Amino acid sequence: LGRLYHGETSFDFVGKRKIGFAFSLILVLLTLGSLFTRGLSLGIDFEGGVAWQVPSSATMDVDAARSVLDDNGIQTENAKVQTLTNGTTTSIRIQVGDQTAEVRAKVQAELATKAVVDINEVSVSSVSSSWGRSITEKAVRALIVFMVLVGIYIAWRFEWRMALAALLAMLHDVLISVGVYSLIGFEVTPATVVAFLTILGFSLYDTIVVFDKVKDNIDKFGPSRTSMADITNVSMNQVLMRSLNTSLAAVLPVLSLLVLGSGVLGAIALREFAIALLVGLITGSYSSIFIASPLLTIFKQRE
Repeated sequence: LGRLYHGETSFDFVGKRKIGFAFSLILVLLTLGSLFTRGLSLGIDFEGGVAWQVPSSATMDVDAARSVLDDNGIQTENAKVQTLTNGTTTSIRIQVGDQTAEVRAKVQAELATKAVVDINEVSVSSVSSSWGRSITEKAVRALIVFMVLVGIYIAWRFEWRMALAALLAMLHDVLISVGVYSLIGFEVTPATVVAFLTILGFSLYDTIVVFDKVKDNIDKFGPSRTSMADITNVSMNQVLMRSLNTSLAAVLPVLSLLVLGSGVLGAIALREFAIALLVGLITGSYSSIFIASPLLTIFKQRE
């Protein structure tokens, strides 16, 4: 631990890169398989449609909610019916495709009757499918612009090989994080997109820390004709403790969001946001060491 703290370890990260690449390849294949077979559970903001939320009671549960939909001619096969818990309060959330104003009002009234509550306690939200498509397109466009600008900056500040390695590592992190959402079946909301963008920032930061040290050591050891693999290994060992400390400091508050916010207080939105951040922080730390840096070594060895 003392040697690790002072950056004096000698782990052969580049020599063991095939293990990291194989592990990442398995995760990526699982992600792609889940995306093609299961897809993503997109929220109402992306798909469009109508959502009702009604307090749960002895007469209002998931089956009762589906029966209300059936009574109004709404297909329940594609309906998303969830039980939400917020502290001591439990409610049922129903999300379906776009409906007419008459159907929305009728379902709201029947849900209130079924749950034996006032109609004002049943909330209704509606988003058009065109608006949902617009939000999706803007999110994708923002992601592309972000990555292009980041690539240009890193290529200008360091070199294009570092930019390429950093972008591939970021894509790796986001893809695996999206795959976790697909496998678990969590709903993708605008808050989730914010979490994904936060993941990109953290992944990039951790990678740049390593690359900055690599650049310094290239200038230092370059005249002695030290191999690129040795330079990369030395650099990663020197910043390993810093990367671990940064990751741990970032993971702890996210865990508190997940455990206290979601588990204890029952905030479902915090759970979905925190899981995206937690997975992204872990993969970001992993990719900066086992993906970005070995890729840079391969690119530089071909130089």
